[in-house]
Amino acid sequence: MRLCEAGRGNRPIAMLMCVMAILYRAARNTPILVAANRDEAVDRPSQAPRIQSGNPRSVCGIDRKAGGTWLGVNQHGLLAAVTNRPKRPEPADPRSRGLLCRELLNVRSAEEAVKYAADELATGAYAGANYLCADADYAAVVYGGDQVEVIELTPGLHVLTDDGLDDLRDERQEYVRRMLTLHKLDSAVTFLAVASRAFSRRPDAYGRRGTILIGKDHGTVSSTLLSLADKIQNSVLQYAAGPPCDVPYDDLSALLRQVLSTDKHRNRNRENQANANAGNGKQKSRKTPADKVSK
Repeated sequence: MRLCEAGRGNRPIAMLMCVMAILYRAARNTPILVAANRDEAVDRPSQAPRIQSGNPRSVCGIDRKAGGTWLGVNQHGLLAAVTNRPKRPEPADPRSRGLLCRELLNVRSAEEAVKYAADELATGAYAGANYLCADADYAAVVYGGDQVEVIELTPGLHVLTDDGLDDLRDERQEYVRRMLTLHKLDSAVTFLAVASRAFSRRPDAYGRRGTILIGKDHGTVSSTLLSLADKIQNSVLQYAAGPPCDVPYDDLSALLRQVLSTDKHRNRNRENQANANAGNGKQKSRKTPADKVSK
């Protein structure tokens, strides 16, 4: 496994699938901001993001064919997302990349998730993939192609497609970066507003200057806008169940906030129980008038 910094080295352009922008620890009070278009077979069945039971709880969409996910957040504020990646040769019977992404949501921190992903990819059981793991303290992309590499994210804007992170030769990455940097991305409101337009842009007649992929069999099948803020009530999740140039974003922020509040509610319940137990202990030790008389 190699450990690198984002932006080092360019990789050859492969078939463009999935594009994601990550603004990491650069906006006020919002460590993680993400816009992501999922490009997939148009007939592959999937389920819109919803709360998944278990410990920890998470909110994510589900690939109904394999049971995995392409992007999700757990109650600890850990974001996990996956894109494809070129790899030769691929295993004859690869394990679902989405299942691994869903498993990453079972850990507490991004550092743990990165290690878990790197160890799994090193087994050779998966087709090529990139895994984004991020929380408020640490973020990295794990490349699982011809070799396993960990690319740590520095504060600022990063763009990811199938071939890798911050590739200046990738036309779709270049377009996304140019559209987003036309504005000062110092707040979640600005990022989400600009990203919603950039990630809804159809390509021109030459198939360029756009983020939406349009095809008979493959294309943009959904889009996600995500904000993980310091304050839970300011976190945002919006999801378009189709190409966002045609399908509006639905606001699923209530689901995200409910999941992120899990630890807070559990800690509050533990504190209330501790206070109740302490109160019961005081009542048991308090002497009654009858006790005093009997002495």
